[in-house]
Amino acid sequence: MKIAYFSMEVGLSEHIPTYSGGLGILAGDHIKSSADLNIPLVAVTLLYKRGYFIQQINALGQQEELYPYFDPRAFMEPLPFKVTVPMEGRHVHVGVWKYNQVGQKGRIPVYFLDTDLPTNRPEDRMITHYLYGGDKHTRICQEAVLGIGGYMVLKKLEPGITTYHMNEGHAVFLTLALLKDAGGNVERVREKCVFTTHTPVPAGHDTFDYAMAEAVLQDYMPPNIRDLAGQDALNTTVLALNLSRASNGVSELHGEVSREMFPGFDIGHITNGVHHLMWTGPEFQALYDQYCPGWREQPQHLAKARTIPDDAVREAKKAAKKRLISYINAISGAGFSEELLTVGFARRAASYKRATLILTDLEYLVNLSHDRVQYIFAGKAHPQDGAGKELIKEIVHIAKQYEEKLRIVYVPNYNIWLGALMTQGTDVWLNTPRRPREACGTSGMKVCFNGGVNMSVLDGWWREACRDRQNGWAVGDDEDQSDEEAAADLYRDIDDMVTTYYANPKHWVQIMKNSMADVCPVFNTHRMVLDYLHKYYL
Repeated sequence: MKIAYFSMEVGLSEHIPTYSGGLGILAGDHIKSSADLNIPLVAVTLLYKRGYFIQQINALGQQEELYPYFDPRAFMEPLPFKVTVPMEGRHVHVGVWKYNQVGQKGRIPVYFLDTDLPTNRPEDRMITHYLYGGDKHTRICQEAVLGIGGYMVLKKLEPGITTYHMNEGHAVFLTLALLKDAGGNVERVREKCVFTTHTPVPAGHDTFDYAMAEAVLQDYMPPNIRDLAGQDALNTTVLALNLSRASNGVSELHGEVSREMFPGFDIGHITNGVHHLMWTGPEFQALYDQYCPGWREQPQHLAKARTIPDDAVREAKKAAKKRLISYINAISGAGFSEELLTVGFARRAASYKRATLILTDLEYLVNLSHDRVQYIFAGKAHPQDGAGKELIKEIVHIAKQYEEKLRIVYVPNYNIWLGALMTQGTDVWLNTPRRPREACGTSGMKVCFNGGVNMSVLDGWWREACRDRQNGWAVGDDEDQSDEEAAADLYRDIDDMVTTYYANPKHWVQIMKNSMADVCPVFNTHRMVLDYLHKYYL
């Protein structure tokens, strides 16, 4: 058995800018747990020399994007060969860089594909420059390099692949390369492929005009492509579903939504997790070493977290929080205090995630929070997402307008490093998407490994994990709720949360321990990868 894991973005480290958000972080954690468990897996992605982007927020609250050049030589080695992908009647040369993800028991090679080569035309060198930075034509070229180029690379470097795992539809053109090699035998291709979909939002599923697809992919387009990928346009998700032996969503609810979106397909679910060793901060690592021995190899041992003494949990959280508050004050001068209840909200700045829901009634929020609660926001808007950028601007303006009454800060350039710092230091992680738009979400899981608690809409993973007011808070449970009704629910929950934190500290620690013991043993990528192994890989 050997698995090839394909993903358009992979987040392994803040030093390697080949990820934008949840999909990439999940891919990185999948690879890390596979290395820890010694699963025979290899990974393929693209090398973005200009990354996603570094975010700055100017004095007017506007997001500005910087694209510094990324030099991969410090992190990976160039391999001494290239493959050639035919595209639009010409040859695009693809170089390969190898990164080794070393785990507790094994090592996973990650192959980064690079078209920024002197032998390519200038426009072809640009194909792998920017993650999600181009138009539809750039995107289909990127997906051809990932799928077809990645398949060619593995034929040279990794013979004997038994299963190709497509993490989202971006890698689906590998099925067309397989189909070409199999003489058009669909069943032979299906036997080799599994597919994970990550988005319940229709716009998240790539579609390409057939004229463009024919021009770019040429000989890789089979005569029956419309039967496999949709009659009107080439839908990458439909193609992946038709050419995979197994398909899944990334939470129970997302599995249900996916079956409604794509009727007639047998779509299961495997709920996401996070890599526990990556996301648990030093304070809680030391705590678990002492009270939950064996947790590093087997995170299910964290079910014993309820037996950890209250004072030890409090001290670990206090130290983690101190690190976060020191950073916030150093970069913002906001004068945050380690004594105050600290709420974090950090995710992609997209409208459906409703970052500003908590700001619906500012007078109420001021009265509730004054000298009791401080709020840390972070997250990048896609460079072409005007509505997302407006959300950031609104939060920055409110923070300035109410700076003497309300402690709010928007921290720029949310990345793996800042994500770890925030999930380790905050007391409460806030999540208020419009259900069921959040396929799974994983940032809230990271908080639980660090003694934090979630306050979230019952969407994605939280619907499976939440015991309301026992291990966190459930915000509003009606999909037809207006934003005003959802905000009213949210304020009631925050009121209860603040009262519990200050008036009943013993009960608060119990909620922290329930959060750790309920979530950590289940919502980790060791469990997730083993689910993939037993359900889909074997």
